[in-house]
Amino acid sequence: MAKKKTLFPFVLITTLFFLWGFAHNLDPILIPHLQKSFTLTTVQATLVDSAVFAAYFLMALPAGFIMKKYGYKTGIIAGLLVFALGAFLFIPAADTQLYVFFLIALFIIACGLTMLETAANPYASSLGDPAYSTQRLNLAQSFNGLATTLAPVIGARVILTKGYTAAQLNAMTEEGRRLALATEAATVKMPYFVLGSVLVVIAVIFAFTRLPAIQTNGDHVAGKNIFHAFRHRHLRWGVVAQFFYVGAQVCVFSLFILYATKAAGITEVEAADYLGLCGFAFLIGRFVGTYLMQYINSARMLAVYAVLNTLLCMIAICGTGIMTVYTVIGICFFMSIMFPTIFALGIKELGGDTEFGSSLIIMSIVGGAILPRLFGYISDVTGNIQYGYIIPLVCFLVVAYFGFKGHRVKPGDEKLLLSTIL
Repeated sequence: MAKKKTLFPFVLITTLFFLWGFAHNLDPILIPHLQKSFTLTTVQATLVDSAVFAAYFLMALPAGFIMKKYGYKTGIIAGLLVFALGAFLFIPAADTQLYVFFLIALFIIACGLTMLETAANPYASSLGDPAYSTQRLNLAQSFNGLATTLAPVIGARVILTKGYTAAQLNAMTEEGRRLALATEAATVKMPYFVLGSVLVVIAVIFAFTRLPAIQTNGDHVAGKNIFHAFRHRHLRWGVVAQFFYVGAQVCVFSLFILYATKAAGITEVEAADYLGLCGFAFLIGRFVGTYLMQYINSARMLAVYAVLNTLLCMIAICGTGIMTVYTVIGICFFMSIMFPTIFALGIKELGGDTEFGSSLIIMSIVGGAILPRLFGYISDVTGNIQYGYIIPLVCFLVVAYFGFKGHRVKPGDEKLLLSTIL
């Protein structure tokens, strides 16, 4: 009976994972699109990621306060509506042809995503038997992987295939080039209008759906400030690990088209199709990982996957031709379980500190704003985008440490830190 009561809410929550996955995985299509439209360097193009992931840092704590005061349902509905507002802003952004307007729209979208992720991750984790929280969160995140597969393939055909080549643009007059870029910029209007409309509909569905309350451990009393949550050693390491993991993921996905076109010499549309394969590998990895966690400790699996990705990053740096593309597809497979596993291990046994702990881990997503910039800087300075994979390599080493040791709960360390802070 309890399972029946939680099934529909779990399905509804799972749609959120798909939606924010779809939004995030349109960004790799936007980066080459906007780079060409505004003649940007690789570092300048990564401002797309900076605008998105800076919002996670700025909005995570307000989102946590909203969940704590008004509940998860209110936070989810608010997140969906803010997400929709940002999507609708792509229409005036395309009309004005201002790069900064696109960045503002992406920032607002990410504010909505922050609210959704702050609510949905702990809610999905807690909606059922605590013994299966990591497995349940990986299952929900699998639909994020489905979006990772579909978004690049759909986005490339809606946005990239309607553009002009560099040669065509160079052959035009200044006025002709301006009009051509205006036409090209307009290709983003329809997909983001449709996305915004879907979000409004789902917000209405949530408004009329009764979501079961989730319970925290009554023996654990939450503090009045965020330091009370941050006293947990494993949470601190979870924040660090998530910072580096998200930075690695964004480097891999957002810069994939730029990487593949240069490292393997393929076209943008071909690269977008391979990016769809990356998403498919990510999706399959989530399902495989969720299944294997029935038999293998999730922390140990996280550590092993991180070590394998470190080795694959070495090939991505030194390899040549199409082999580099398949190497990155392999990285995506082994990345698949990392975000939800780090999240679930990081908020494990937090009790009443769960909301603030969730906010702290969501704040660490700011790694996606910072580390791709370093990737782009290395690429621009060396003239070889493959060298940028030094950044994900270091990131996976940090994740490996968290999986081997950093995830362990040590109550004695919590009391020591709390006495130091207070």
